[in-house]
Amino acid sequence: QLPLVESGGGEVQAGGSLKLSCATSGDAGSRRRLGWFRQAPGKEREGVAAIRIDDVRVYADSVRGRFTISQDNAKTTLYLQMNSLKPEDTAMYYCAASPVWEGGHWLSQNQYTYWGQGTQVTVSS
Repeated sequence: QLPLVESGGGEVQAGGSLKLSCATSGDAGSRRRLGWFRQAPGKEREGVAAIRIDDVRVYADSVRGRFTISQDNAKTTLYLQMNSLKPEDTAMYYCAASPVWEGGHWLSQNQYTYWGQGTQVTVSS
């Protein structure tokens, strides 16, 4: 089991910013990719952004230009800087880890083996 602990969620007004963090440790081979996903009430979980240990990044169209995914040099803390937040960004945000290096859809939850418990982000209009 790979620990993943999210923090940094909260409530913010539209146009504001939040920075999420996800602390992890353990086998580096189990976390070659790290991703952020979100799930709003009544909706399916969707991929937001992902990063590989060599810092290759991908973003969902809905957040590109507003959100930035990053990781610390030790590759044990994942971040999601969220700017220009919109009410439709309201969701539970999860970080996830994947052992996959190449191939597959980086923002598909099926690619990820380990999941955190989530942190709530609420954006009010």
